[in-house]
Amino acid sequence: MNDSNGLGFYLPGAMLLVAAGLKAPALYRNPRDELLRSVVTLLVLATAVFGFTAIPTLVAVNRFTGIPNAAAPVVFSLLTAFSGANIVLIFRWSSGPEDGERTRRLSRLCTMVTLAVIVAINVLFALGNAPVERLRDLDTYYASTPYIREMILLYLAAHTTAAVTMTLLCRRWAREVHGALRAGLLLIAFGYVLNLLYDIAKFSAIGARWAGGDWDFLSIGIAPALASVSALLIATGFVLPLVSQHVTGQWEMWRRYFRLRPLSRELRGATRHSIHLAGGPWTPIEIRLTQRESDIHDGILTVSPYLHADVRERALEEELAAGRSTDEAVAVADAAALASAVVLWSRAQGAREGAVAKTASPVLTSPNSPSGLVRMSRALATSATVRSCRQSAVLQSSSTP
Repeated sequence: MNDSNGLGFYLPGAMLLVAAGLKAPALYRNPRDELLRSVVTLLVLATAVFGFTAIPTLVAVNRFTGIPNAAAPVVFSLLTAFSGANIVLIFRWSSGPEDGERTRRLSRLCTMVTLAVIVAINVLFALGNAPVERLRDLDTYYASTPYIREMILLYLAAHTTAAVTMTLLCRRWAREVHGALRAGLLLIAFGYVLNLLYDIAKFSAIGARWAGGDWDFLSIGIAPALASVSALLIATGFVLPLVSQHVTGQWEMWRRYFRLRPLSRELRGATRHSIHLAGGPWTPIEIRLTQRESDIHDGILTVSPYLHADVRERALEEELAAGRSTDEAVAVADAAALASAVVLWSRAQGAREGAVAKTASPVLTSPNSPSGLVRMSRALATSATVRSCRQSAVLQSSSTP
């Protein structure tokens, strides 16, 4: 803790607070989401840990309370709460829907144990006597002081237990998953390995004091650096999979949105009710995609009287004969029937003709699923069969009086 201005603690704390702020709106919309609530709690506690372990904050707490070393039980309580929040989040994160009751029971147990340790830490500090303010070496300076000694050992024992538990849980779960989740779990596990090294450094320095030696450099220099890096790694490990999931989801929606463009353009003239983008260029992709899919379905419904079963069946037979998979062949056949129907509908609109009977219309199966719509859109843009059917419909409509 040689950072007297606290910048090395306040900056990562501010980053974690921003991350918590970004998650807050989602929690406001879904206050009963236990996983999201645990994530926000973890980020807030991590922010508090960084904020309260900075030297200026320690001094401010001691001055505000008028009690020398009053910041010590506050910091120990926050670190204990942070460790407990980590275990609770792992329980909720790794459990499936069928494990709901078991997860809640384990989470309640962990929370109760954490609270009990925090209460004991503060009671022991109240019973002890620590009149000399020690901002950097409280652990070793009061290593033999009754009650203060027990407070320090209790905190370190709880911290070590949490570190071992989290390391084992994360490593075991990391073997079963891949991608960003695995990377996040490995970051958390590595963070807790550093926590174990922190605890070893603290215990070693305290043990040296009991033996009449002086290993305070472990407690004053090495341990705080380990704790700082550890907290940042752990918080990043929890946030990384959630951010990755959000980014991946957004990317998938944008990709589907653009892949549906050929289908949207094909039906643009037949779309009767377009959803207005109230947000203009800032409209979220969720609303954009919903609009595009709604417009597509609306357009298909509009031109459906002009769909012809023979066009679809002929295109389907050609694609299957060419070795296409069933899904791709169906998508091309649907797209061919739709392209032909759009041409006939456009001519009917120009000639102000009435709609033909819908009983002759084939049932398009591609629009029944998002992936089917995408395949159909791709066929409209790339299939030679679709282009041929569209051209045939143009020639048919131009030759019809």
